[in-house]
Amino acid sequence: MSFKIEAKCKNSKARSGILRTSHGDIRTPAFMPVGTRGSVKAMTPHEVEDLGADVILGNTYHLFLKPGTEIIQNGGGLHKFIGWNKPILTDSGGYQVFSLSKLCKIREDGVEFASHIDGSKFFLGPKESMQIQRELGSDIVMAFDECTPYPCSKSDAAKSLAITTRWERASREQPLDDGQQLFGIVQGSVYQELREQSAKELVEIGFEGYAIGGLSVGEPEEDLFRCVEWTVPFLPEDKPHYLMGVGLPHQIRECVARGIDMFDCVIPTRLARHGTAFVGNGETIPVKAGRFSADFTPVDPGCDCYCCKNFTKAYVRHLLNVGEILGIRLLTIHNLHFYLNLMCDIRKEIENGTFYSNL
Repeated sequence: MSFKIEAKCKNSKARSGILRTSHGDIRTPAFMPVGTRGSVKAMTPHEVEDLGADVILGNTYHLFLKPGTEIIQNGGGLHKFIGWNKPILTDSGGYQVFSLSKLCKIREDGVEFASHIDGSKFFLGPKESMQIQRELGSDIVMAFDECTPYPCSKSDAAKSLAITTRWERASREQPLDDGQQLFGIVQGSVYQELREQSAKELVEIGFEGYAIGGLSVGEPEEDLFRCVEWTVPFLPEDKPHYLMGVGLPHQIRECVARGIDMFDCVIPTRLARHGTAFVGNGETIPVKAGRFSADFTPVDPGCDCYCCKNFTKAYVRHLLNVGEILGIRLLTIHNLHFYLNLMCDIRKEIENGTFYSNL
């Protein structure tokens, strides 16, 4: 288990490297397609791998509810169960404390949830989250935290941070299997003092990697960039830096320049399901729109993905408008290809010294 920086940008904090895990290497900067319930929506694992993904993300909360860790363990662990032989990162369930706030009650030692599926009650805290992730067998385990909402007063953010730090310290104390790496998560809302405090406290605890959480929850984009700028200088340079839940292509470039190595986001797959494609330098087009009904050019003429090499906007639009699942699959392939190609380009630019000039 190691992280090796192989190249640095002279004019920014961007760096490229290799994060080694028990299921293979992750080339950084990396984008992780989101497979919340054990599947990247509309895609087979083979297709995701062929697009160039080194790692995918799963979610502790959702996999715990369905199908449950017993079934996954009996199926040989999460990798074998879902047919993905490369690295997996599992979120801790802490984000659901934010996204399902109406269904949970925060206690000192964790969170009481009412299942969003059937209302059944269960408890999730640092001990439970680490046990679930240990049973899943993910390569990168995320510490249990609370994601603060936006807006959030400084006093409320400070109270939340105190709980998060306590939970993350407890997460560090739990046993994990050989080969599993634990990442801490910096919180603190949009307050510089709290972000710095959180980073310092987590470094003192000691983790294999460090994430920046609590962003992309409604705050202005300039706050997102500021929080990254405030936090990264307090993180160990020789450890991977992961920005959770971000983001749009230009945000990824901006945050790579600020020292981020890993990203995840539902945007490329979610927009595909709504008929939207990324093109050019990160612009989007609504392929489902009527103006493309007789457009017999590729979704993006400059793209070499399976969708663009074989089909036209008119055909993909037709599929979307008649409810054929192939339309969603083709746009998902295209959007993930766009994101994973973006990361490949960024790595090459850092290595050949052209990254900063392309911002």
